[in-house]
Amino acid sequence: MTKIRIQFTRFSAFYSPLISTFTGGFLQAEGLEPEHSIAAPGATAIAALQDGTAEVVQSAPSQGIAALERGETPPAMHFAQINEMDGFFLTGRGPDPEFSWGKLAGKQVLIDHGVQPLAMFRYACHKAGVDYGAIAAVDAGSGAEMDAAFRAGTGDYIHQQGPAPQQLEHDRVGHVVARVGDPIGACAFSSLAARREWLATDMAKAFMRAYRKTRAYLGAAPAAEIARAEHALFPEIDLGVLTETIAAYQALGCWSPHVEITRDAFEATLDVFEHAGHITQRHAYDDVIAAPPEG
Repeated sequence: MTKIRIQFTRFSAFYSPLISTFTGGFLQAEGLEPEHSIAAPGATAIAALQDGTAEVVQSAPSQGIAALERGETPPAMHFAQINEMDGFFLTGRGPDPEFSWGKLAGKQVLIDHGVQPLAMFRYACHKAGVDYGAIAAVDAGSGAEMDAAFRAGTGDYIHQQGPAPQQLEHDRVGHVVARVGDPIGACAFSSLAARREWLATDMAKAFMRAYRKTRAYLGAAPAAEIARAEHALFPEIDLGVLTETIAAYQALGCWSPHVEITRDAFEATLDVFEHAGHITQRHAYDDVIAAPPEG
C-alpha cells in the first residue's frame, strides 16, 4: 500500500465525496493507504500542499480566484468538484412550511462569515429578491460558536452546513426552513486541489479511479449505508441525524455524478464573487481549473 495524505479545510458530511473514498474502501482498493487531517482553524488546507504534508486537499476554486486577484499564481490546481452547489441550510426557531426568503427582512440571522459562505448567502438573497441590508446579520464567530449562540437563544435564524442544522432539529432547538443552494443553482463550490506536478503521477491516476467510483456510489447507495461507514468520524452526531444529512445532500443534487469542474459552474461562481465585490475581473477558467487525471 502507498500512503496518500489528504487534508480538509472544513470537515463535515457535505464533503462525503472525499470522505467516502476511504470510509467506503475505494482508495484502499486502488492500493492507497489514506491518512487524513483537518487544517487548523482559520487556516486553509492549501498550505499542506505547499509544505508537502498532503497530496490532495479539500478546497474551493474561489481560493485560486483569490490568488489571482492578489496578482499571484495559484499554488495549486483545482482538478475535480466535490460539491456543485452551496450546501448550507437556513434554520429557524419553528417549522415554517410556507417559508420565503422575504421573511428574513428585519430578522436576526446568525450567518457564517467565512468569505465564500457569506458571499454565497448574499447572492442567494439577491437571487431570491431580498435586500441583504434589511437583514440583521450577526457574526457569532466559528461554526461551533454560532451553534452555541443559537442554542442559547441568540437569533431568529442560523446559517449552517450539515449536519449541524439536522442536529438542531433532532435536539428540538430549530427547524430547517431553506437550502441556500436552491436560489443559486449549480456553481463551483468546493473542490479537490493538488500541486500541478502531482496530477501527472500514477498516484493521481489511482486516486481518480477511486474518486470516480466513490461518486457513483454516493448516487446509488442508501444514505444509511453511507452514514454507517462514516459515523466513526462524527462521534458527536447521532447516526440518524447523519443519515438524514446525507439524504438531504443526495436530494439537493450537489453530488452530481461527473467529476469535472465545468466552465458553466466556474462562471456561476464568478457571478457570486463579482456580486460580493471580491473580484475586479472575470478570471480565466484555465488559470484555476485543471482536468482530472486519466488512467
